Amino acid sequence: MKKRTVLMLQGASALSAMGYGAMFAVLDDFRDKFGITESRLGILVGVGFFTGFIAQILFAPLADKGKAKRLIMIGLALEVVGNILMAFGNTFTVLFIARTLMGLGGGIASPAVRRIIILADPGNMGSNLGRMLSADVGGFALGPVVAAITVGTFGLGAPFLIITALIVVLFLGLSQLHVSEANKEDAPSQRLAFDLLKIKPLAGAIIIGLALFVMIGTFDSIWSVMMADMKAPSWIASVGITLFALPMLFLGPIGGRLTQRVGPFNASMRGLTLGALCMICYGTFGSPYAMLVVGICHGVIDGLTVTGGSAAVALVAPHNRLASAQGLYGGLQTLTGGITAIIAGASYDAFGRSVTYIACAIVMVFLITTGAWMARSHLHIKGELQPESQSV
Repeated sequence: MKKRTVLMLQGASALSAMGYGAMFAVLDDFRDKFGITESRLGILVGVGFFTGFIAQILFAPLADKGKAKRLIMIGLALEVVGNILMAFGNTFTVLFIARTLMGLGGGIASPAVRRIIILADPGNMGSNLGRMLSADVGGFALGPVVAAITVGTFGLGAPFLIITALIVVLFLGLSQLHVSEANKEDAPSQRLAFDLLKIKPLAGAIIIGLALFVMIGTFDSIWSVMMADMKAPSWIASVGITLFALPMLFLGPIGGRLTQRVGPFNASMRGLTLGALCMICYGTFGSPYAMLVVGICHGVIDGLTVTGGSAAVALVAPHNRLASAQGLYGGLQTLTGGITAIIAGASYDAFGRSVTYIACAIVMVFLITTGAWMARSHLHIKGELQPESQSV
């Protein structure tokens, strides 16, 4: 039963990512068919990050108080409504509302999902987080494929209706499962999680993790539009995303075990530094095919290292506030991604891709360096989640 629950939770995460991946793949269609500018496309990408931030900050602590399953069900319900609106929307306003609901749904459910999965098997936390990465990436990678297969024949709404149907099926399945909840007598009293930033290693882990979403916010908001402007074949903007994500799909569990062995801080910092170099390549290479090769290499790097952030947060956070810490981490990441997406869209409009990508790389290195300094006493920490952790 535990294995079935974990698999279904991974499925929920995958479907949430699939909706975002499908939207990401049709951004250029929104521009061409509905007349939505690049800056507004950046807002569409960004608003999901903002609402995800608000949801994770406000609702994650409730998962530490015995309400994890309820949060997951509410999140899935919101994603159903968001995907339906995305399917039928043809104006910026409707699409904005749809993306807002999708971001809220994912933000409400994500910390609760991570709490359950981390505590299900603490000794294999790295592997389990790696499998979560594979689920996220697999969903995100399938989104553009579903869009590429269905949009031309059935219209822009087709992939979102397919995703809606899958979420409904999963919702019904999860409603019948028992989930191990936190004991209410052990629940923390804090309503929000910002006090956790007093723990310097935790604050450092979060700051390092922000570099990931500076990268994601930049990449996601302009990749599809940039490929269209470079007159690249349409498959590079859609199926090319899948090729970029494919290594992460298979390397997630391996990367999780590697992260647990070498230490999550080390894995995260090294991977993100190499990611910054990849961003410079996207800004300077003149061929979309060369960018695609870099993207595949980038996917390998992320697959092997990106679980380091969540694992580092889990190792240095108070044991009874795992969901709060994961929500704070994920919330600040999504906020960073949202701000970055809007800035990147405006920067691409005004200055082009080279300035946008190189500026992204500089900010990433700054965040990695700052976070490493704050967490310097714990940079070499590794191993399993301990039964007891420090408290605030």
